[in-house]
Amino acid sequence: MAADLVNPRIREECRVFHMSDTQIKEVMSRLHNELVRGLGKNTHSKASVKCWLTYIQDLPNGKERGKFLALDLGGTNFRVLIINLGDNHFDMQSKIYAVPNHIMTGTGVALFDHIAECLANFMKEHEVYDERLALGFTFSFPLKQTGLTKGILQRWTKGFSCSGVVNEDVVQALKDAISRRGDIQIDVCGILNDTTGTLMSCAWKNHNCKIGLIAGTGSNACYVEKTENCELFEENNGKLQMLINTEWGAFGDDGSLDFIRTEFDREVDTHSINRGKQIFEKMIAGMYLGEIVRLALEKLTRMDLLFDGRGSDLLFKRNSFYTKYVSEIESDLPGEFTSCRDVLEELGLAHATEADMAAVRYVCECVSRRAAHLVSAGIATLLNKMNDPVVTVGIDGSVYRFHPHFHTLMCEKIEYLVRPGITFDLMLSEDGSGRGAALVAAVACHQSQQQGA
Repeated sequence: MAADLVNPRIREECRVFHMSDTQIKEVMSRLHNELVRGLGKNTHSKASVKCWLTYIQDLPNGKERGKFLALDLGGTNFRVLIINLGDNHFDMQSKIYAVPNHIMTGTGVALFDHIAECLANFMKEHEVYDERLALGFTFSFPLKQTGLTKGILQRWTKGFSCSGVVNEDVVQALKDAISRRGDIQIDVCGILNDTTGTLMSCAWKNHNCKIGLIAGTGSNACYVEKTENCELFEENNGKLQMLINTEWGAFGDDGSLDFIRTEFDREVDTHSINRGKQIFEKMIAGMYLGEIVRLALEKLTRMDLLFDGRGSDLLFKRNSFYTKYVSEIESDLPGEFTSCRDVLEELGLAHATEADMAAVRYVCECVSRRAAHLVSAGIATLLNKMNDPVVTVGIDGSVYRFHPHFHTLMCEKIEYLVRPGITFDLMLSEDGSGRGAALVAAVACHQSQQQGA
């Protein structure tokens, strides 16, 4: 076995990534307390896990029909989609547009004017330029919602810094840009983030889907909560449930995860653009896993335990070890090191021996297993809190999608951590942030038609 090639001293150094069941259960207990604080009227402002209301109280029931637009802004590209919902089928066409760097760092007006122009071009191309269509807006940045169509940007992330948008309503900014053009008729029916979209998209196919999870570049989760527990929701409309956007990436920002953080986690945080923020996310998300592995490899090399003590400029360079390398290296069959050799050669480490490669793989496994177990602890906490007998978890994101063992690690750990009598399954989302946005618009339209009837 290749694992036997791993130097016991390397195993000892990697023990910091191993969490005991006692520690994992303590993580769950602390997360549960933070969720309750986020939902509570008197504790919300101090809670690290904000549990924002999404104002979505109805999930798709499969009866939604019609043509809907979706806009998905979550990074350096954005997508416009048109979706046609029919009897248990949908067809979807989409186009990706770039957000140029000068717009990402320019004014908010320029950003939304650019988006509105792309919307108009898209409607022309799809011959709906003269139609009035409902649009769902996926906006994957920290948002405080005060209504289904009102969302206040808390802060920019992912390299955006457009002026005049923080603390403003982004739905209004989009509507204003559409009005300035004056040539297209779009009703913005709802704003959501990619996590909510993932849940909505899966719920259209599977009515047991009540948790949405993103395990990708970033991480977040949303779930269906009883309205009576949502103390910040002041309407009494008789609806018994509310979709909650946990923003769980910020779990640990108050120090509650310090008991399991390693020197590598602290180093990643120190050199991040949002130091002290999103502590949980920095232990589980694709944006950081590769760098955690690199820092561990760098330490082992400087201790003369790897590569004969001879590193490379690239190995010692920040963020040079991509998270996709972790997935590739762990995809090698046991005892084979094809991908590992390729990655190490790319990093200028062609002198690596088979024992080095076994050790690199071992470090990758330790870091990704810890991430999978932490995500599992989060999902099990939500399942236990909801206490529904059957729940499907809709999941999207590159880490879950491409890591060869993440799904299996999660299934095993959640099974162990969840209360007896709760059955769950994990469902890979198909295009949550696109289709999910259109479904929010469709459900909102369906509701308003029923109310108007």
